[in-house]
Amino acid sequence: MAEQDLVKILESIAGYLEIEKRSGVNCFMRGKNVQKRIDLLKKIAEDVNKCKKCSLYETRKKVVFGEGNPYAKIIFLGEAPGEEEDREGKPFVGKAGKLLTQIIQALGLRRGEVYITNVLKCHPPDNRSPYSEEINACFDYLKREIEIINPRVICALGKFANLALSRKEIPLIQQHGREYLYEGIKVIPTFHPAYLLRNPQEKKSAWQDLKKVIEIVKRKSDLKSTTLIGV
Repeated sequence: MAEQDLVKILESIAGYLEIEKRSGVNCFMRGKNVQKRIDLLKKIAEDVNKCKKCSLYETRKKVVFGEGNPYAKIIFLGEAPGEEEDREGKPFVGKAGKLLTQIIQALGLRRGEVYITNVLKCHPPDNRSPYSEEINACFDYLKREIEIINPRVICALGKFANLALSRKEIPLIQQHGREYLYEGIKVIPTFHPAYLLRNPQEKKSAWQDLKKVIEIVKRKSDLKSTTLIGV
């Protein structure tokens, strides 16, 4: 095993243990094959790199797969990569990404403690909204990510992230902060960081939504099994 791979594994374990500690849980992973979970995520990333299910593969510069702690209790889910993400191949690295990082830090966490991904793994041209056929084509990859991470809560950032999970055409202004379930996992929809940059008056409402995310993580009665998919 390469030294850099070992460092990544150790960082993942450290992040997992830290968020467990913050949640009031004192436990160690017993017999958990950390590398297998990382390998499962890598396999999805490889499938995405080869994907031609929609026309976005023709215009993308780089596939933008999720990143973060493979044992994260929180998934932050956006709608699609922007131009900077398309250049760098990493999620949420532009202005909206910087705001998301600040939000995560304000919640008392580090970016490496959570998992960040998008519904679409390729950048839509001209930063347009995702088409329904693109969401449907890419959704299986997201579903597999969620199954592997097995978070306690998903924070759906923006209209299309919420639509992908809820499958309901309800305006976000009406639904934000309202908890629902996706495959037994709690979801809290809120405004996308890019929207907050354009509409700073909504930051207070978004902050109330985000506090609910942390409250769910801290609920001891909601602790979930960390059994690995496929183990």
